[in-house]
Amino acid sequence: MYHLAGMPEPLARLVEQLSAFQGIGPKTAMRLALNMLEQSEHEVKNLAVSLQHLHEQVQFCNTCGGFSTVSHCAICDNVKRQHGIVCIVEQPVDVLMLERGHFQGSYHVLHGRLSPVDGVSPDKLRFNALDNRIADGGIHELILATSATVDGEATAHFISRRYAHHNIQVSRIARGVPEGGELEYLDEYTLSRALEQRVLWEQGHAAASN
Repeated sequence: MYHLAGMPEPLARLVEQLSAFQGIGPKTAMRLALNMLEQSEHEVKNLAVSLQHLHEQVQFCNTCGGFSTVSHCAICDNVKRQHGIVCIVEQPVDVLMLERGHFQGSYHVLHGRLSPVDGVSPDKLRFNALDNRIADGGIHELILATSATVDGEATAHFISRRYAHHNIQVSRIARGVPEGGELEYLDEYTLSRALEQRVLWEQGHAAASN
């Protein structure tokens, strides 16, 4: 437990819990905890209620795997979207980021990327759900929007091979997305151009190999 001399145990416990979050070290956790201590009791209780309801009320769409408060999300329910175009991403947060680029298709969230080193095999991701969506018909294009990392590229290759014998066009978001980049950190202009200037997977792969 992160405990400085004179620190009350409840405060030390809060600092320890906050520092368990990715990207938050003990010093940042201390600042957050002290900031909470300075807030009114009403504000802190509202935060506690939000945290309590987080797991109760936020779930994932049965179709696309994105964030939802019920079994299906607003994007999948929107009849004005182009559901024949499916953008494949790694995490639900990627959907939120791509929505800033005004994409009008639908999504499929894998909830991870292939990584043999970490023991993440195809059966650990939502490929079966994607198989079912494709089998239902209506999908004519898959846009690969996995991260430009080694594992992200390996995942994109796997997807292109898995659906090579289907009558579906497979494209890749344009290289406005920097090598090694995560969608979460890109601005909406870059995201919009990457989606608009997507290339067929075979073309993009051939250009990258030369």
